[in-house]
Amino acid sequence: MAGLRGRALFAWLLVCVFWGSTYFAIKIGVGVLPPFLFAGLRFVAAGALLLTGALAFGDRLPRQAKDWIRASIAGVMLLAGGNAFVVWAEQYTPSGVASVFVVTVALWMAFFDSIIPGGSGRLGWRVIVGLLVGFLGTSLLVGASPREILAADLRGPIALTCASAFWSLGSIYAKRRPTDASPYVTAAIQMLAGGAFVTLVGTVLGEWGAWHLTGRGALAMSYLVLFGSIVGYSAYSYALRHAPATIVGTYAYVNPVIAVLLGGVLLSEPITGRMVIAIGMILAAVVWIQFSHRASSVIGNRSSVGAEPSTDDRKPRTSSVRHPEAA
Repeated sequence: MAGLRGRALFAWLLVCVFWGSTYFAIKIGVGVLPPFLFAGLRFVAAGALLLTGALAFGDRLPRQAKDWIRASIAGVMLLAGGNAFVVWAEQYTPSGVASVFVVTVALWMAFFDSIIPGGSGRLGWRVIVGLLVGFLGTSLLVGASPREILAADLRGPIALTCASAFWSLGSIYAKRRPTDASPYVTAAIQMLAGGAFVTLVGTVLGEWGAWHLTGRGALAMSYLVLFGSIVGYSAYSYALRHAPATIVGTYAYVNPVIAVLLGGVLLSEPITGRMVIAIGMILAAVVWIQFSHRASSVIGNRSSVGAEPSTDDRKPRTSSVRHPEAA
């Protein structure tokens, strides 16, 4: 499993496209709805719909308690620690500056994937170069200067940094602690657990008094439930199961590209030469990281094949088949 291919590649592309379009919907929703209830109820609704659909098409609920616990922990880390903080932060941070912080998901994920035991990602110099080029490309794309980032309301950057770290940790945890349920049932449980936790936080903070579902809020909520959660999050869960976390995390680089292209096509927003160069840098970084993982995998396999067998390997092995009387 050296990189993205087949269905995992298709799932990753879905994540890039749909999550790249959700920043605008989040900005609209958080402008008319309290942030934690907006984020929490979105995932509760999406989780309920996804679980109903998965069960209707033949999937089954997990039979072991550990699968429920693992999915719930991952859901709280990903959605309460990750997504909810992004929604809250967009009250105080411009979307361009926010995207620079969110794109650090790729850096955090590569870091955690390399230091947490059991990972598939080796943080070699090729991957580091690709991650840095992608980060610089994103900074160039959104046009956020270091002065703008440092001058931003500190509540936003701090929340966004925590969100990126929590999302990356949750992703690594979900990959290290898989469940026996289908990706769709697992994603639904994660959304229900994370959404319920965030809704509880909003309730404790007294957000129900400010909850007034207007037409704009309902439209933003509907889009995020259908495309951001059911399609995007399910695709993310699938890709994370079948590809290295470091490569899957590069979706964060592509999201701003999708947002810029959608703005140019649908809203006639100008696309400058600087943006074209930045998009080229980002896409080159993603391809570079992909092939860097493949190269590391090939080198690792060759090293394993060419390694001198140990003393134990040279000894004749006894059969592992147990006799009936020994059972």
